[in-house]
Amino acid sequence: MRKEEKLDIINAISAQLEETPNFYIADIAGLNAGKTHALRKACFEAGVKLTVVKNTLLTKVLESSENEEMKKLTEVLAGPTAIMYTVAPNAPAKVIKKMRETGAEKPVLKGAFITDWPAFIGEDKLDALYAIKSREEMIGDIIGLLQSPIRNVLNALENKDKKDAEASAE
Repeated sequence: MRKEEKLDIINAISAQLEETPNFYIADIAGLNAGKTHALRKACFEAGVKLTVVKNTLLTKVLESSENEEMKKLTEVLAGPTAIMYTVAPNAPAKVIKKMRETGAEKPVLKGAFITDWPAFIGEDKLDALYAIKSREEMIGDIIGLLQSPIRNVLNALENKDKKDAEASAE
C-alpha cells in the first residue's frame, strides 16, 4: 500500500470519528460469509457502520487524538480489527449480544470509546456498554419522570370526581 493510500485511510478514519465519535473495536476474524453478512445486516439495521481496518493505521489515528481515553485503546490493537462506528452508544453492544444469542462466538469486543466516558477495554465490559442508555432512551426516562407527578394529581382528581358523583347519586 502506497503512502498516499495510507494517508487517505487515516484521514477517512479521522473524519468518521469526528462524525460519529462513539466507536467499538472488535475482532470478527473467522466469521464465515453467512455470519459476516448477518453481522453487517444487523449493524446496518442498528445504525452502526462496520469497517475492517489495519491496526497500524488505527494506531496512528488514536495516537494523534487529543483525548487520552481514546489513546488507551491502542493497547487492544492486535490481530484482526473491525471498527463499529455509532451515534447511539449502546447500539454495537446490542448487535454483539444479538449475534451471541444466535450462537456466534464473534464478534469479540476488544474495546470501546463512548464520548464523556472512560475507555472500555476488554470483552468483560460488554454488559456495561449494553446498559448505557441512548440519548432517546434518557429523554424518554426524563419525560416519564416529569409526567409521573402530573399523572398522580390527575388520578387523584379523577378519583375525587368519581367519589363525589357516587355520593350525589345516593
